[in-house]
Amino acid sequence: MTTDDVTTRPVLIQGGMGVGVSSWQLANAVARAGQLGVVSGTALDASVARRLQDGDPGGYLRRALAHFPLPALAERVVAKYHRPQGRHGAPYLPVPRLAIHSGPNGTARTHSERHSDELGVVANFVEVWLAKYGHHPIPEDPRRDLLGPDAAASGLVGVNYLEKLQMATPAAAYGAVLGGVDYVLMGAGIPRELPRLLTELAAGRPGTIHVDVAGGSAMPQTLDPTSLPAEGELLPATRRPRFLAIVSSHVLAQFLARDPATIPDGFVVEGPTAGGHSAPPRGQMELDDHGQPVYGPRDEANLAMLAKIGLPFWLAGGYGEPEKVAEALAAGAAGVQVGTLFALARESGLDDDLRGTLLTRLRDESLVVLNSAGASPTGFPFKVAQLPGTLADPEVYAARPRLCDLGYLRTPYVRGESAIGYRCPAEPLDVFARKGGDAAGAQGSNCLCNALMADVGLAQDRKDGYTEAPLVTLGSDLTGARRLDREYLARHDGHRPGGWSAAEAVQWLLGDRGPSVEPTGN
Repeated sequence: MTTDDVTTRPVLIQGGMGVGVSSWQLANAVARAGQLGVVSGTALDASVARRLQDGDPGGYLRRALAHFPLPALAERVVAKYHRPQGRHGAPYLPVPRLAIHSGPNGTARTHSERHSDELGVVANFVEVWLAKYGHHPIPEDPRRDLLGPDAAASGLVGVNYLEKLQMATPAAAYGAVLGGVDYVLMGAGIPRELPRLLTELAAGRPGTIHVDVAGGSAMPQTLDPTSLPAEGELLPATRRPRFLAIVSSHVLAQFLARDPATIPDGFVVEGPTAGGHSAPPRGQMELDDHGQPVYGPRDEANLAMLAKIGLPFWLAGGYGEPEKVAEALAAGAAGVQVGTLFALARESGLDDDLRGTLLTRLRDESLVVLNSAGASPTGFPFKVAQLPGTLADPEVYAARPRLCDLGYLRTPYVRGESAIGYRCPAEPLDVFARKGGDAAGAQGSNCLCNALMADVGLAQDRKDGYTEAPLVTLGSDLTGARRLDREYLARHDGHRPGGWSAAEAVQWLLGDRGPSVEPTGN
């Protein structure tokens, strides 16, 4: 665990949303506004590979790759995926699907496993590095210490991971550490192994996550940093980022805080209106008339109990208004995490047409976000914006060929006596059933992997002519977004309908309340 410095503690954390919605451009803008900008760490290997295949407009990815501290590894990624003239409508090349490593102690053994690790490390470095350095003078020598006193950084930058993506975590986390990430955030599960993982990786030692296996014992997934350098290359010195566990209750926070091996540096406490995945209600699941889980008083975090833990915490879910920020601070929180206001900001990674549709519907008050109990293959409730032309439309959903080719949310299971197989509720139902899955419970599952790629303009164009459709997630409390939009349009006399910037969202939420924080060693 690191030492917390209250003078560099942000009041506002920008949510780490979706696949690329929390882009490096968005995180950079929030960081330069003096708060914690967060990139989404989900499926960065695929999104970086796809952006390279689209030609890398602006050259940003190659700019970052030129500063990756292990040049031979970066060169392999560029050689495999970069298409200077783009794809010209051809399908994107596949990236290795996540799997449990087959080598000693869960290390990579096969070529596919090694490439998966390398791409995960490189992609997370790229996104974090661009968020920190993307709009500033960049050191010419890629081998110099990017964290030195003369490195021009934007401010505090974090990366957000899903605990459900256990097989991706070691490589992804090490890439972020190499990029100089200040905070790592993780939710959608119990992130008990993250503190130790970050400590080991930052020291250049093997870091391990144990992957849950249905019907069997958890298996190790290990990234050994010393396996990455080519002959003559050296690993750079790195520092350990702070770790914030995303929880929904004081009970889980207390559980993580009671053991030195699992204690984080703080908590983000998400309520049920927060965007993306939510924790299910405690107790028996009940659904309302729209198929949404019903939450009650038992699902509210006890802030007094959280404060007794003695670690800083930020409140999330329905805190996207200035008065809510003040309310959180008065309750003892260090601040708030806000997603929806930034998902709709100009720097968001959302496809421009999708963002425009969301803003139009926000303004005419026809935008509806439902908390679907069965939309996500993870089994967690998932917020879905009800937009025509997306998988929220039953006709669009029915027209999609049911397949699982990216596989980030597939889970390992014991096949036969000892083999490991992988299954996902979004794959063909007969295939899922043959693998021991509950086909009836998987009827409404969406392929979030492909849909969230489509949200940010990286939809797969398939050889049969089908192009993957998007599925948009936002928080279900839109009050703050509507207020900000009205004030923004009034301030600009309606002449700038494209919406607010990330810096304007920060200023609206915090006014003079938020300190201007700078990166600091931990």
